[in-house]
Amino acid sequence: MSQRPLRVLSLHGYRQDGASFREKTGALRKLLKKQVELVYMTAPHHVTRVCSAGGATGGDLGPVSGSGGPSGSGAEGGGSGGPDPRGWWFSDVEGRSFSAQQRCAESLGLEDSLAAVRAAGEELGPFDGVLGFSQGAALVAVLCALQERDPDPPLRVRFAVLVAGFRSACEGHRGFYAAPLGVPPLGVPPLGVPSLHVFGLDDRVIPDAMSRELLPLFREPAVMEHPGGHFVPASSTHRQTYQDFLSRFL
Repeated sequence: MSQRPLRVLSLHGYRQDGASFREKTGALRKLLKKQVELVYMTAPHHVTRVCSAGGATGGDLGPVSGSGGPSGSGAEGGGSGGPDPRGWWFSDVEGRSFSAQQRCAESLGLEDSLAAVRAAGEELGPFDGVLGFSQGAALVAVLCALQERDPDPPLRVRFAVLVAGFRSACEGHRGFYAAPLGVPPLGVPPLGVPSLHVFGLDDRVIPDAMSRELLPLFREPAVMEHPGGHFVPASSTHRQTYQDFLSRFL
């Protein structure tokens, strides 16, 4: 009898939505179709459209699937986002915009997004794992922390995949992380949720150094580096790394 595919809740990047992220991860779904069923949801917060190509109001930019990433295929990024661009929270409370590099005392919208993830788990779950891209990956790190520290977390999963993830620069989010940069403080162990961290060495939106800052927060994190930019790698050269990680949960 064939094994049931792992059900994975998928969280898009800033200025994307569930439908656009599903379209842009078509190669990933094809690559892992025997192991994984990706289930997509959309963030609750509408993002105002702007003409900017990045910065505080920019989105998760990257090669569109099949448009010629590394090796000319399998590169899945933010593109221009979907027709209804969304975000998981805003770092600029007054401007209702977001930048991963923006340091802020407080953010807007995270609690609504945690409630939306809880609702998705109740309506579409249960889920074996969670996958996030860019701001969605930053949210995954928060969800992993809550799973271990909150008696009633928004989501319970067996593993997490963080693509182009980062630590939120919002001061109000510091409590979600198990440790400051470097060695965890005495008595606070790393997060035990098994994790795979994927990042590009040429990512101009979320530099790989930002993604590496998440690694000390997890116990024995698996890592996949690729030479490209801000996208979800999904070529045949990446299949084995994904499968080696996922096989632990099949």
